[in-house]
Amino acid sequence: MRKIVVGVMGPGEKAKENDLRNAYELGQLIAQQGWALLTGGRNVGVMDAANKGAKAGNGLTVGILPNDNQDGISQAVDIAIFTDMGNARNNINVLSSDVVIACGMGAGTASEIALALKGKKKVILLTDDEESQVFFQKISPESVYVVDNVVHAIATIKAIL
Repeated sequence: MRKIVVGVMGPGEKAKENDLRNAYELGQLIAQQGWALLTGGRNVGVMDAANKGAKAGNGLTVGILPNDNQDGISQAVDIAIFTDMGNARNNINVLSSDVVIACGMGAGTASEIALALKGKKKVILLTDDEESQVFFQKISPESVYVVDNVVHAIATIKAIL
């Protein structure tokens, strides 16, 4: 049976403390469910926090890296996929995920959400950015779920899958 892959996307260097806490907890709970975690694989922000959380929960982590080498990779990534595609890797991130969680918001995260919706993926928004909540729900009300905490995000994944 194929393992469920949950993509956690979010800001890198500009991640807020709340986003980092949520990402770490998301990683832990994803691992505890027996699901694989997929991130952008870098050693900053939401990517790194989610990977560290998943490793703390003895989970499997996959990182889709923007470059072609080991520079900047999270130490908590089990499987590193080097794309040498820069931000174009965002499409690989979301299409390889069964469901996508946006933990926080930034330009890269917004691009991943848009690509996920174009790819007919379900997206969970775990962000306090009300403008982005309204925007993405307006684009695809049947595919965007807004949650206010990590436990609600996991429950929503279970309901979706």
